[in-house]
This record gives sequence, structure tokens and C-alpha cells, in this order.
Amino acid sequence: MKRIHIMNKREISEIKKQFKKDNNAITRICGCYVDAEKQIKTTLKEAFFALSEEEIFKYYEIFKKALSGGIGKNLHNLEYSIHDEGPDSAHELLMKLRDEKLADDETVDTFYNKVIENYEYGENYYIILIHSAYDVPGKASDNEEMFDASEEVYNHILCCICPVKLSEPGLSYNEATNAIEERPRDWWVQTPMTGFLFPAFNDRSSDIHSILYFSKNPEELHSEFIDACLGAPTPISFKSQKEAFQEILTDTLGEECDYEIVRQIHENLTELAEEHKEDEIPLTLTKPEVKDLLEKSGVEPERLEHFDKVIDIEQDLLLFDPIETWKKTKLSGGTYTVREILVPVFKNGECIYKSPTLKEIASYCCSEKDTLWDETKRLFYPHRVYVDLSKKLYDVKKSLLDQMNMTD
Repeated sequence: MKRIHIMNKREISEIKKQFKKDNNAITRICGCYVDAEKQIKTTLKEAFFALSEEEIFKYYEIFKKALSGGIGKNLHNLEYSIHDEGPDSAHELLMKLRDEKLADDETVDTFYNKVIENYEYGENYYIILIHSAYDVPGKASDNEEMFDASEEVYNHILCCICPVKLSEPGLSYNEATNAIEERPRDWWVQTPMTGFLFPAFNDRSSDIHSILYFSKNPEELHSEFIDACLGAPTPISFKSQKEAFQEILTDTLGEECDYEIVRQIHENLTELAEEHKEDEIPLTLTKPEVKDLLEKSGVEPERLEHFDKVIDIEQDLLLFDPIETWKKTKLSGGTYTVREILVPVFKNGECIYKSPTLKEIASYCCSEKDTLWDETKRLFYPHRVYVDLSKKLYDVKKSLLDQMNMTD
């Protein structure tokens, strides 16, 4: 099974354990209360342990919630590419926040403004930022922690975005007046709906090229916020992952997608999940492993051949010029998208194609035109639009041309 270098359950749990009374790793806390009109109502900035004991306890509960949930569902390990880092990037701002330990007001305010501009919520919310310096204990051969053998100080920031809601109206007992009275309504800070830990604590060490992202609702990932404030690729939602797998099955099996094969696939997946349920890192399947799963589930060989033709967008893709084949371009896995070009029109003698409206055609043409470089669209001396091919497509093209030449 595929194993990638990400924060696992044990490492997340190790950070969560720092949020307790006898821990003094948190150096500073900053907060920004924003109303529904995106206006800042108040801010907070002080040493964390200057807060009252009751406040500290409540904050600890919020911090723990921002590191809770399933990996791949609520918690996502996002990795930065070399293109995501550098001057004026969101990654650089996060690095400044960490390195300055939230001490610079201008840097913190810049982050607040970025969040307010790009986080869509529509109600009141509270942005919390903390800086913490965790003295990472060494580990003996039996995996026991050795607190007197620290290997590294893990400097990091944790951000939580919490909804602030008005409490429900009701009655309460007023001890001062010894009477049942209307309860005052307060604005309550609730558990976080979004958060992140930067840098990630991969392999029990600081990894500035990775960030752990939290979303309470697996289907509300706030991609605009991730893109503008974190500068990392937006993860695929849990629902989209399921839909993608179902689409692969439907596309691979075709008319062979009957109940018995689907049932067998489900049983084999359940068995795999049971075998790896104790793993610290979530089970992921590579394309060959998915093919092996389908084969074990009784999918016919010709359908598996069709599966082989499906491009795995998580793998690197090499393209080259069909004329000057020495000119090559490598697309890194996860940085490109693919889509079907051929659209079925007839199936079993029946027309299954729905013609788009004129407005839809015009809209599609405009969106496709926007994908072209401006240099190729200018009227005078436009650049040539190059269309590179993959090895498979080049071989298909060459084979068809050879067949035509033989026929002639």
C-alpha cells in the first residue's frame, strides 16, 4: 500500500497533549473578532499565561478540536511545491508569523485582513492565532519518551476560526435577587470550523514544506481561503473522493457493472480496511493496487485493459513535441487535470447526446479561450499554440498513420 510522508495519528496526538494545564509551550495568543459585515470588532494580543485559568482551559478545548477528526476527512496534510513558496507568497507570510512568534503587529494584521477578505462565512467569527515552542523529547528504542534528551524545539503556529453565535433565549435563576428571570443573551465562541497547524509535525519534526489543515465539515473546505491565506493546493473533499472512485468503477466496468461484482469489490475493500485499521497513516491505494483489487473482484481482463488507459493525475506525466520529439515537458503529479475529449452520441442505436444551447456553447468557447496565453491571441505576430502529446497518444497517432500508409 502507498505510504506518504504525512502527519499521522500519533504525531497529531502528541501535539494535542501539549494543551493541558502543566504545559508552558504556548508563548503568545492573538485574536480578532469579526462581524457578519467583515468588520473587525475587537482584537486580542498577549502572553498566553497572562489569561485567567478559566480562559486558558476554554482555549485548550478549542485547540484540541482543531486537531480532531479523521485524516483525509477532517484533517488534510497539504504539501507545498517549490512554486508555492518564495517572496510575497502566503507561505512566506506564515513563516514570518512563526519566526516572529506573533510579536509583529503589522504581520499579524496582514494575516487577519487576508482571512477577512477570503474567508466566506456570512456570520460573526473569531480568528485565534497562537505561537508555541514544543521541546520535542527524544525516544528510546522501546519508543518511550526521554524528556531529558530533547532533539529539537518545534516552533509552530496554530490558527482556529470559530463561529460566534448568540446564545438561545431562556430563563435562569438569579442568585443575587433570588428569583427566576430572563437569561441575558451572550455571544458565545464555539468550537472551530476551520484551522491549521504550520509547519506540520512530520516524523516528529518541523516540516516547513507541509501544513496540517482542519475542516469541521468535510465538504466545506473553503478553497479560496486555502489558496489565498495558506497558498497550498486545496485537498479533495471526502465526498469527491468517493464520487471519483465510483466514477472510475462505472467507467471501467461499463455494462458489466452488475450487483455481484460491486458486492465483491465492497467486500474486498472492507477486508483491506480491516487489515489496516490500526495503521497510523490512512490506507491509500495506488493505481496498480486498484487494478489488483478489481481483478480479484472478478472484473474481466478486457475491462482491466480499459482501466490501464485511465490517466492517474497523481503520477508525473511526460509530454513531448510530436515533430521535434526531443522537446519534452514533465508535469508533476497533482498539478494538472484531465478530461474526456470524446463524448458518446449514440449507444445501442439510441441518441444519448443532449445538444447544448447556443448560450452554453458561447460560454464554453469563452472559457476555453481564457486558457490560452495572451501572446497567442494577439492580432500581430501571435505566438504559435503548441500541442504536445503523451507517449501513448503519440503511439496511437503513429499506428493509425502506419495503417493508412499500408492500406494505400
